[in-house]
Amino acid sequence: VFLLVFGVVLLAARAVAGGVGILEISLAFVCALLAVSSVHIALSWERVVVLRMGKLSRVAGPGLYFTIPILEHGTIRVDQRTIATPFYAEKTLTADLVPVTVDAVLFWMVWDAEKACLEVENYPKAVLRSAQTAMRDVIGQLNLADISLRRKQIDRDLEDILGKKCEQWGVTVMSVEIRDIMIPKELQDALSKEAQAERERNARIILAEVEKDISE
Repeated sequence: VFLLVFGVVLLAARAVAGGVGILEISLAFVCALLAVSSVHIALSWERVVVLRMGKLSRVAGPGLYFTIPILEHGTIRVDQRTIATPFYAEKTLTADLVPVTVDAVLFWMVWDAEKACLEVENYPKAVLRSAQTAMRDVIGQLNLADISLRRKQIDRDLEDILGKKCEQWGVTVMSVEIRDIMIPKELQDALSKEAQAERERNARIILAEVEKDISE
C-alpha cells in the first residue's frame, strides 16, 4: 500500500509539476503514510468500534476495513470468543459467620461490541468485579453445610444475577462453576473431629441395638 500510493502520487506530481523535487517526494511520502494508517485488518473473532471525531461511527470487522486518517480511529478490539475467567471470593462470611474462600470460573462472551465499548470503561474488569460481588452476596445467605450441598444451585443463582447485570454491557454470562470451597485449617480439624464423633456415636447405637437383639 505504501509503495503503491507513493508511486502514484509521485507520478501525478511529476505530470503536474513537470519534474520531481523534494516537495513532490515529501508529498508522496506523507500521502503514503496516511494511506497505510487507513488500512486495517480485524481477525475472524474480532469486532472493532470505530469513532469519528469522538462519536460512534460503526462497528467494523471481521476482515479488511478502512478508516479516514486523523478523523477516525478504532478505539478497542473486542474478542467475541468465549472467555474463561477464574475468580476468588476470599474470606467471605457465610450466614453462620464462617469465613470461606471460594474458587470459581466464569464463562462469558461479548455479543454487542458497541455496548462493551461505550457503556463501561473496562468491561473485563467490570465483569470480574461483578462476579466477586455476586459470589459474596450468595455465600452470605447460606450456612456452611448448605454451600457444599447446594453447589449447583449456587452456580445457577450466580449465572442469573450476573446475566441480568452484564446484559447492559453487551456481555452474556454462559455459566459459573465453583471449583473449590476452602475453609480455615483449624475449622477443618474441628469439623473432622465432629464428623468422627458422629460416626462413633452412630456405631455405638448400632452396636447397642445388635446386642439387644441378641439378648432377646
